[in-house]
Amino acid sequence: MRPSCPREAGSWYCPGHAQSFPASRNSNDWKEITLYSTPKDNHGDHEGSRAVSAASIDPERTLEREHHTALIIVLASIMAIGPFSTDMYLPAFLAIAGGLKTDIAHVGLSLTSFFIGVSVGQIIYGPLLDRYGRKRPLMLGFLVYTAASVGCAFSPTIHVLVGMRFLAGFGACVGIVGSRAVVRDLFSGTEMARMLSLLMMVFGIAPIIAPTIGSFVVSVFSWQYIFVVLAAIGLIIFLAMGRFLHETRGHDASISLHPRNVMLEYVDVFRNRVFVTYGLVTAAATAGFFSYIAGSAFVYMSLLGFTETEFGFIYGGNVIGLVLSNQVNRILLRKHGIVKVLRMVTAFQFLLIILLLAGGLTGFAGKAAILCLIFCYLFGFGCITSNAIALALEPFTRNAGTASALIGSLQMVAGALSSGLLSCLHNGTIVPMLSIMAGSTCIGLLLLFGSAPIATRTS
Repeated sequence: MRPSCPREAGSWYCPGHAQSFPASRNSNDWKEITLYSTPKDNHGDHEGSRAVSAASIDPERTLEREHHTALIIVLASIMAIGPFSTDMYLPAFLAIAGGLKTDIAHVGLSLTSFFIGVSVGQIIYGPLLDRYGRKRPLMLGFLVYTAASVGCAFSPTIHVLVGMRFLAGFGACVGIVGSRAVVRDLFSGTEMARMLSLLMMVFGIAPIIAPTIGSFVVSVFSWQYIFVVLAAIGLIIFLAMGRFLHETRGHDASISLHPRNVMLEYVDVFRNRVFVTYGLVTAAATAGFFSYIAGSAFVYMSLLGFTETEFGFIYGGNVIGLVLSNQVNRILLRKHGIVKVLRMVTAFQFLLIILLLAGGLTGFAGKAAILCLIFCYLFGFGCITSNAIALALEPFTRNAGTASALIGSLQMVAGALSSGLLSCLHNGTIVPMLSIMAGSTCIGLLLLFGSAPIATRTS
């Protein structure tokens, strides 16, 4: 039944209410979807998505209710392939070293090559996702990932394994870029941030269960079967995309893939003040998180005296906190604007890390205080990244894939710099790790409270 709202530009338009649109261009059947909007904009806070004219909505790109759950699972799986690919084979390092007659250091190169593949691949996939749509590059990337994982399982030497892991990272990274671009196609403003938080909740399960699965596989079978399992996961996701993931953006021949034009496209994205501000906020938060990742084993086991088993439980507990934070973020976004939530959480996170740093410098903080404050710091990380990424992508529609790829690259660079700086500053105390975490949060705070621009759609 058509709504009793006024009609504008030949389309039914009713802000904040359910609206009806033709099911297709050649059909008079009607389906109902919901667009969200609020009449106020509080100092740049996005209290909700802006009202969007029905005439600007392509009905064939609309997210149908019955596909909502399937889409969330598929997108979260696409995002989770990265942590699954790293965390699942970590317990097999010793077995791999023995099987390929090498040492742990050389096996570690396979992890490095994976991250290099992720970094390089994101820059390449961004323009491809904008030129050819979202679905085809995503499926191509997962074919590469699946084939590379099979290659890992049959690697005769460590050098072949390192090369195959590079290709696996190159294929897997499309999930990071593509999933964010799909979310940007379907959602805007606060709704985009809530959707990213929901995906991060499901995505956060991967680091919890992946090491356990890897330990089981390597103990019952052999290290090769870990990559067989990863290949099977890649194939399942590939088939699920073919069945449940609908194209959200069609082919755009106006986007050139010439290297010079691709570089100009990235430069154009980076000139956007909104993107730079919130992209750097995301990168700063990632730098603090990677400082924790790189230093946590030393702090928890060497300084605080926890066993390897206890460290595993602590690490897993912090990951659970990250998952829960995204649910809290979704609740907060129902009552407050996205910028307001981002500022509040970042300020709270900065206060926590300053207290922890002061405790580390004075020796006042005990085990319980350190565990609690780090848990709360990481809890804030989940809220910050979802909201900052949503705001950074908000100005882009035509080149959302390029913008998503650039955010991913900024995160990888920030994480690498943070980890490298921690190695340089290492002095046998907790202070270097906490100092980098505090400095990173301070940078994010200055960006947000300095002159954070309002995110508006431009391209």
